[in-house]
Amino acid sequence: MTQHTDSPSDLLPTIVREFFAAHVVRDADTASSFLAEDAVVVDQGETFRGREKAHAFLRDAGAEFEYTTERIGAHRVDDTHWVVTVRLKGTFPGGVAELDYRFALRDDLIAELVIANHPA
Repeated sequence: MTQHTDSPSDLLPTIVREFFAAHVVRDADTASSFLAEDAVVVDQGETFRGREKAHAFLRDAGAEFEYTTERIGAHRVDDTHWVVTVRLKGTFPGGVAELDYRFALRDDLIAELVIANHPA
């Protein structure tokens, strides 16, 4: 059974909190250190396989824009799956976007991260 519960930040798994802390300040080296060696990252339909390619994505994604990131929600799907919703505001087309970061955890690392538009 899928359980959706809104979670304050301190209830998120440590690995997710630490990934986001690094990701928000655009520290790709630290953020990618929380990924499994064989991690898969999907952003808007583009797939990056392995920690090295995911690191390059985390380093380069959105680098041409200035933006702020605000966590506006989070919920636990099950013991290994979490969704964090963020609002981006910045100089990119449209100026505002809400995204879901869908995490799959394995062995205290992020095995998969899917970034997609938050449903309206």
